[in-house]
Amino acid sequence: MSMRKYLSRTLLSAALLLGVGAAFAEDAKPVKLNTTADHSKFKELQKDFKSGPEVTKACLACHTEAAGQIHRTKHWKWEYLNPENGQRLGKKNIVNNFCISIPSNYAWCTGCHVGYGWKDANFDFSSEENVDCLACHDTTGNYKKPAGLAGNPPTQDIESPPGSGKIMKAVNLSKVAQAVGKTSRDTCGACHFNGGGGDGVKHGDMDSSLAAPDKELDVHMDASGLDFTCGTCHKASSHDVAGSRYTPTAMDKGGAHIKGKAETGNPTTCVACHGNGPHKKAGLAERLNLHARKIACQTCHIPTIARGGVPTKLSWDWSTSGKRDAEGKGFVKKDAKGHIIYDSRKGDFVLGENVKPEYVWFNGQVKYTLVGDKVDKSDGVTKINTMGGSPDDGKSMIWPMKVFRGVQPYDAGNKTLVTPHVAGNDDTGYWKNFVWDKAIAVGMKDSGHPFSGKVDFIKTQMSWPITHMVAPKEKALGCAECHSAEGRLKGIPGVYMPARGDLSPWVDRAGWTLALLTLVGVLIHGALRIVSAKKH
Repeated sequence: MSMRKYLSRTLLSAALLLGVGAAFAEDAKPVKLNTTADHSKFKELQKDFKSGPEVTKACLACHTEAAGQIHRTKHWKWEYLNPENGQRLGKKNIVNNFCISIPSNYAWCTGCHVGYGWKDANFDFSSEENVDCLACHDTTGNYKKPAGLAGNPPTQDIESPPGSGKIMKAVNLSKVAQAVGKTSRDTCGACHFNGGGGDGVKHGDMDSSLAAPDKELDVHMDASGLDFTCGTCHKASSHDVAGSRYTPTAMDKGGAHIKGKAETGNPTTCVACHGNGPHKKAGLAERLNLHARKIACQTCHIPTIARGGVPTKLSWDWSTSGKRDAEGKGFVKKDAKGHIIYDSRKGDFVLGENVKPEYVWFNGQVKYTLVGDKVDKSDGVTKINTMGGSPDDGKSMIWPMKVFRGVQPYDAGNKTLVTPHVAGNDDTGYWKNFVWDKAIAVGMKDSGHPFSGKVDFIKTQMSWPITHMVAPKEKALGCAECHSAEGRLKGIPGVYMPARGDLSPWVDRAGWTLALLTLVGVLIHGALRIVSAKKH
C-alpha cells in the first residue's frame, strides 16, 4: 500500500471515529456531575414524611452503616474524655459563661444536635432512627431545627421564637430528603455560626459572613476564589470530623501531609498544607520561618476577628437580668446598629467588631473548671478553661485567643459553678418572673449535683483559639504590631522586646550600653584615622 493511500485511510478512520464520538456525545442524556445518585428518583423518598426519624429510617435502607458511624462521634455524644487529664468534657458536661450549660435546657440546646428528640437526660443514644441525616446533608437551605423542639424540625407552622409573633413554616421533609448532598459551609454554619445563642456570639472567627466570604475576609473560603468548604480542612473519616477544641493541635511538627502524601496527622492545621517552612519570599523567608517555629500562623495571619459585619459578644453579665420597665414588663435595649445589648431575661452584653485577639503560649492542653469543682470568688476571676503552655516546654506556640468574659451565678454555699434552667418557658413562669434560686435548683437536680440554695454571682473567663477568617498575606501583621513597647505581645513571657516594661530593665540598659560603647569605638577609630592621615 502506498503511503498516500495509507494516510487517506487513516484520516478517514479518524474522521469517522470523531463523528461517532460526537454522535454519542449528542445522544448522551443529561446527568448530574456532582453526585452518582439522584435522590429525587428514589421511591423510598417520594412520600410525605411525618417526622425526622421516618426520613432517617428511609436513609438507613441504603446507608446501612451511617447511623452506627455517627454514634461513635463527638457530634452525637456531645461528650469527650480528655486523655491528658481524664476530664470528661463535651457540651454534655462542661459549663460555659454564655448560655451556661445544657442540663435542664436540653430541648433548646439540642436544636444543634445531629439527632432527634433529645429533650432530657433519658435520651436514647443507641437509637439509629434518632440520627439526623438532614442536618448535615441538606442542600435546599430550607431545613430548620428551631430551639425548643429538642432537635426536631417543625412539621407544622409554629411561632418561633415563642412570643415573637414570627411564624416559621413547616419543613417539607420529602423535598429536603430528595435533595441531600455533601456538607457545606451552610450546613456546618447552621450550628457553628450560631453557637452561644446567636450569630457570631461565641467564637468571633465564625459567623454568617463566612457563608459566602470574599478574599479579604477569608482567603481560603473566598467564594469566588479557593472556595473551601468546612470539610476541605475538617476532613471526615466514617463521619468522624477532624478537629477538637478540647485537645487541639497547637504545634504541628509533621510537615505538609495533605498534598500528595499520606494523611498521618491532623488535616486541620496550617502545617498540613503549608509545611513547617511556609515563607518563600527572598530575603525574608529565613527570618519569617524562624518566627513560625514559635508563633502560630494564625497569630500573624488573622489580624482581627468579627470583621465580616457581624459583631461578636465579648462579655455577658447575667447578674443584671430581671429589670422591668415602668409598666413592670421585661424589655430589650439596642445599640445604634440595632444589636441587643441588654435583655431582661439575660442581662447585659458587650459586643465588638474588628476585635484584636489576645495572645498566650499554648501547647494544646486545656483544663476546664467543671460543676463540682471548688471556686473562690476572692480570686477575682475564675477561668472556666485554662490554656496550658509556656515559652520553654518545647510544645507551645504563641496563639491568638478570643477571651469571653462573664458574670454568672454560682453556689455561694458549696462554692461551685451551677447549671441553671435558663431557656424556654416553664411552670415557674420564667418569661414573667424569673427567680434564680428556683432556676438553679431545677438545673442542679437535672445535672445530678447538690445545691445549697445560696446564690451569688462570680466573674469568669473563657478562651477560644482563633483559626478562621484568615486574611490575605498582604494583610498579615507588620513587624511594628508586635515589636514595640505597647505591641500585641506586651505581657507575653519569654519574648524579648526592646524597651518593653514587663522585662528586667538591666537587659535594656546592657543593650544600650553596648550600643553606646560601639558608637564611641567607631568615633574613636574615625578620629584616629583622621589624625593618622594628617601626620602622613
